[in-house]
Amino acid sequence: MVTRFAPSPTGRLHVGHGWSALLAMDLARARGGSFRLRIEDIDGTRSRPEHVAGIIEDLRWLGIAWDGDIVFQSARLDHYQSALERLKAMGLLYPCFCTRADIAASATAPHGPEGPVYPGTCRGLNDAHRASRIAAGHPHAWRIDMARAVARAGPLQWHALPFPPNDDVATAVPAGPLAAGDVVLARKDAPASYHLSCTLDDAAMGVTHILRGEDLRPATDIHRLIQALLDLPSPLYVHHPLLVGPDGRRLAKRDGSIGLADLRAEGMDPQRLADDLRHARFPIGISLGSA
Repeated sequence: MVTRFAPSPTGRLHVGHGWSALLAMDLARARGGSFRLRIEDIDGTRSRPEHVAGIIEDLRWLGIAWDGDIVFQSARLDHYQSALERLKAMGLLYPCFCTRADIAASATAPHGPEGPVYPGTCRGLNDAHRASRIAAGHPHAWRIDMARAVARAGPLQWHALPFPPNDDVATAVPAGPLAAGDVVLARKDAPASYHLSCTLDDAAMGVTHILRGEDLRPATDIHRLIQALLDLPSPLYVHHPLLVGPDGRRLAKRDGSIGLADLRAEGMDPQRLADDLRHARFPIGISLGSA
């Protein structure tokens, strides 16, 4: 068994991150497996070296130890590019020149699991028009033609373990990536999207069990499709409930949720905190959200 924790260095870790990392580490340790750490640092506008150091400091303080070297996504850009070229050769990607404002202004854009579904504005552009805009330096992302990709891959499913995980009980879940629309696989401001980089990295690291928040359940459908298209293995998935604050909203870096560094500064005993988190005893004001 191989599990992992894969934070983005866009801020310090909050209690929810610590809980998820502990769960992933304990799952691997209980079964004699490995626990890996990956830093998802390819967001050039938000990732900061000081946040990388802070993540490592927070995890070590909480008693979380990983196996092997830390994997940095910024060192794997050539792998993402190779995968993109392979998908382009299949005729499954197209450049998208739309801005977020363009998409938001579309009156026909339905909402999917991740927000407004891309209306396909650039899908119908001819090759000459696309080439001329790229040659002119127009910023563009690369989107997957979801309908064409799903038709090529055929019916798919992924396997879920319950939370808390029981390795003897896996449930087959039909994958429905069409609901997400033509998602971005390479952003205008980053060489790969979360969907592509995460899927490729998990396969390269030999991850067998992915434990992550319930909010990422819809993304699993997309990742299963990418696995099928690129002949990658499909791990088992465990989606845990999210921790929420007093207002019922999930913990998030951008909202200034209780950070591990804050608790350390207050003199919190890390072993006690780790034990409390393992037994679902959370700091005051934090609770387990509904699935």
